[in-house]
Amino acid sequence: MLFTTHSAPSLQLRNRIVMAPMTRSRAVDHNTPNALMAEYYGQRASAGLIVTEGTSPSPNGLGYARIPGLFTEAHVQGWKLVTDAVHAKGGKIFVQLMHTGRVAHVANLPAGAQVLAPTAEVCPGEMFTDTQGMQPHSAPRAMTADDIAHAVAEYARSAQLAIEAGFDGVELHAANGYLIEQFLNANVNHRSDGYGGSIEGRNRFALEVARATVAAIGADRVGIRLSPYGVFNGMGGYPEVEAQVLALIEELAQLGILYVHLLDHSALGAPPVPAEFKFRLRVAFHGLFILAGGFDRAGAESALTAGHADLIAFARPFIANPDLVERMQAKAALNPVDMTTFYTPGPKGYTDYPALGT
Repeated sequence: MLFTTHSAPSLQLRNRIVMAPMTRSRAVDHNTPNALMAEYYGQRASAGLIVTEGTSPSPNGLGYARIPGLFTEAHVQGWKLVTDAVHAKGGKIFVQLMHTGRVAHVANLPAGAQVLAPTAEVCPGEMFTDTQGMQPHSAPRAMTADDIAHAVAEYARSAQLAIEAGFDGVELHAANGYLIEQFLNANVNHRSDGYGGSIEGRNRFALEVARATVAAIGADRVGIRLSPYGVFNGMGGYPEVEAQVLALIEELAQLGILYVHLLDHSALGAPPVPAEFKFRLRVAFHGLFILAGGFDRAGAESALTAGHADLIAFARPFIANPDLVERMQAKAALNPVDMTTFYTPGPKGYTDYPALGT
């Protein structure tokens, strides 16, 4: 099933393989996509669907060094290089909108931007900056109601710019400890107003962003990524996690968004998302269901055959194998991954991995 076509009302895919979003840190000039990035994504356009690296809808969301943005005309023109390269090879591509929130250092932000989060609690750990090396995360400012409304509007505007840039749709990044999940997760969101304190309060920001994005570009162009039980960036499970995520999924299903992209981090050592819980989410959501997390070809085929998902996402194998689809179809060996070049600027470890027969 992995190599069969799949059709949704707004999206026709030539296979069921998704290239998962992966930060690559190559937007070296004012967080603007460039020709090197277009080459990278174009090389991987045989995937049924590409989801780009996390892309900030706001100056305040550029917490990492050299990640791309999508909130200026220059960003739109840069991303057009990418979407044109993918579409020229018959691929489909969504942009992942990722506001880093408290996962940030001020040295990575443009002038005038701020580190914002649901509360003023600092994210544990460190991050890399080009000017100061590894640094502890910067202290965030707790978002006011006006800040929240502004951030919601930024997502919606960025989604409109995504369509102008030629994307087939957008994925809202509500996983891995970034801003939307900072509101969702009870370990981080200690607000006592209408954006915290309960399942409904913690889900509110995510749903407001989703509704605004749907209003801007249509439900059939919107997906969302979730990682319940993930521990990245100070997240982790909590007693109400399953009830809360199920409530969120039910609301998103009513909204009619295109897909839910569920990430299980257990391959990297996090607690697994229980199989029964995945099934409940699958049943509750009426659109496309994408599973990600440590899949190989055999595991992907098994999940699809069992009806656990419509599409399967692969991450790191796509870094080292621009022709991953063809390699899996031929049962060919995969190139090894050079982890030292995951986030370095330039083509090394980015566009120089060989395809079969080269």
